Amino acid sequence: MGLTASKITALLKILRKRYPVVKTQLDHDTPFQLLIATILSAQCTDKQVNKVSKKLFEKYPDPKGLGHAALGDIKRIIYSTGFYNNKAKNIKACALDIFNRYDSVVPEDISKLVTLPGVGRKTANVVLSAAFGHQAIVVDTHVLRISKRLGLTDKTDPTKIEYELMEIIPENSWSDLSLQLIYFGREICDAKKPLCEACPLFKICLAKGKK
Repeated sequence: MGLTASKITALLKILRKRYPVVKTQLDHDTPFQLLIATILSAQCTDKQVNKVSKKLFEKYPDPKGLGHAALGDIKRIIYSTGFYNNKAKNIKACALDIFNRYDSVVPEDISKLVTLPGVGRKTANVVLSAAFGHQAIVVDTHVLRISKRLGLTDKTDPTKIEYELMEIIPENSWSDLSLQLIYFGREICDAKKPLCEACPLFKICLAKGKK
């Protein structure tokens, strides 16, 4: 299983042509705000998160403010993002941790980021890539699904997929590829009804229309 080096090169070229400029669609002014917005984005659209985070950050723009906010008020503001009980607990605890441990500065280190409440490798890599400019592979549901369909991996664990992609994809393409696959998953390679007849990657796809 797997794509040849030449097909991987072709894949990157096709995606770069289709999505030449890619960036996170989560609104933010600081690394801290991106971190919180990314936690809120679980099982929620970026559009909805942006509506909610605007209200949240107007009231609590920094780690000190959010970390010391009343939990009930946080729940009220983020209610529409879903799973608001756990999300509220996590973002309050995360903010307080950043305030207490890192003097309100989001750490630019994945080993430190993943120790924060509510932060896994996916969230940490979003922050490292979009806020700090590091090359990082973000494995969300789109990246996981499409990577398997294309034959880039046969793994199911997101962390294993991340490391496998890091081995076969040139490092200078890591961040862009993650976002390009997310865009591609939303536009073409749907989980249930992929638009294979309109897919520019069909010739190199190993799934060939299979779900």
